[in-house]
Amino acid sequence: MPRAARRLLFAALSGLLAAGCATPPPAVYQSESFQRETPFVTWSTREPADACELGKRALLSQGYRLDGSDTVRVRGEKLFQPRPDEGVTLNITLVCLPSNVGAVIYANALQTRYALKSASTSTGVSVAGIGSISLPWSADKEALVKIGEETVTDPGFYRRLFALVEVLDGTRVDSVDLYSGGVER
Repeated sequence: MPRAARRLLFAALSGLLAAGCATPPPAVYQSESFQRETPFVTWSTREPADACELGKRALLSQGYRLDGSDTVRVRGEKLFQPRPDEGVTLNITLVCLPSNVGAVIYANALQTRYALKSASTSTGVSVAGIGSISLPWSADKEALVKIGEETVTDPGFYRRLFALVEVLDGTRVDSVDLYSGGVER
């Protein structure tokens, strides 16, 4: 292959590579489908306040800390530490609205991940006319830094949550061991 042809080929490939890298990824909202059937909803024959009361009991029974006292909106939080240098917070929000059968319960869980990051500190002294000096500080500071956050979309997670609400409602007791506090998985 002649030298000029190689240069032209190299330039063309470089241009294509640069153009490919410059293309922004599609916006996240473009993949949002707004499907009719979702794992984020269930129905109850109870009134909205009573349905949310069952949701409160379900979250409390699993170790969630509740936030607020709204009768038709429940917010629960549970902290996890999968590794010594990692923390995870799971926030669940339940909203209970009126429906033609009693109440519809919407659930949303948000998982936030944190990592332990350490940073050494330094101190500096500055004297006008002479200059400045910076000395490393011997102590390290560690802090949890948010590294990611996402909505939990696993249908099995919401099935287990709503199954526990049904157990507490008394509408589902056949396949659940009530004494162990577990829900069939």
